[in-house]
Amino acid sequence: MPMTREELRDATCVVCPAQLLAVGQFDVSDRPGPQNPYDRERGYRANASSGVAVCVHPFRVGLPPGNYCSENEPVPATPEEPPAPTGHALDLPADQNDLEAWIIAVVRAAGPHRLDRALAAAETVAGERFGEQATVTAMRRVLTVELVRQHPGHVS
Repeated sequence: MPMTREELRDATCVVCPAQLLAVGQFDVSDRPGPQNPYDRERGYRANASSGVAVCVHPFRVGLPPGNYCSENEPVPATPEEPPAPTGHALDLPADQNDLEAWIIAVVRAAGPHRLDRALAAAETVAGERFGEQATVTAMRRVLTVELVRQHPGHVS
């Protein structure tokens, strides 16, 4: 069953086009990079060549990479479980805008039995690169959404 508009906003980065646009009105790339920079005026990433809005975290938006807007590829039915993060999603990002996505990738890759250790390590590493305030802010947002997603009805 596809995510509701509210679930999509909660699941994606604050700089994701899914915050403002409907699924199908943006492309999905497999990773952040200079080809899809953040456009401050628009409030999301856009392809540097075409100007088309781009989500760069498929595991957050719940869709595989695809040119849904730029080439009118059909949007697949959203799976009940988001796709697993790829290996490069576990690399500490250079840009603070990608910090939430990285923490989510770490949480999902760790699984429930290693969650405490993974969170502690992620907090330490992220804190060294982005500082305490940015790290705590990202972790709060991620944990509020991600723990509810993984354990509905158990987190309040």
